[in-house]
Amino acid sequence: MITCSKITEIFCLVDEFCKKYSQVIDKALLGSKSKRPCRMSSRQIMTIMIIFQHSSMRNFKHFYLNYLQKYMTKEFPKTVSYNRFVELMQQNLLPLTFFLKTFCLGKCTGISFVDSTTIRVCKQ
Repeated sequence: MITCSKITEIFCLVDEFCKKYSQVIDKALLGSKSKRPCRMSSRQIMTIMIIFQHSSMRNFKHFYLNYLQKYMTKEFPKTVSYNRFVELMQQNLLPLTFFLKTFCLGKCTGISFVDSTTIRVCKQ
């Protein structure tokens, strides 16, 4: 699977991004923050979402329940239930999108590929 050092590297990148993201977002938000803090930080949630993409598993539920909660308890000691994690994933989608856009895009080489498969919309 993925090594502990790779998880730490990903977490550090996400953590640095979240610090900057929080500073910008806190200035723009209206009203107060949520009243009760979550057991898992947004940094951990985003890291888990990225780690899943690096894993060889196809099903996130299987990854979360049968791998992460069993074998990664040292890295993520306070996990939440699967249903709660799915709710938290939705809340962290925007910061994750900004993170991926900022840190994970490669340089354009000038060579692009286009999939030209036809898509049938209707039978007319």
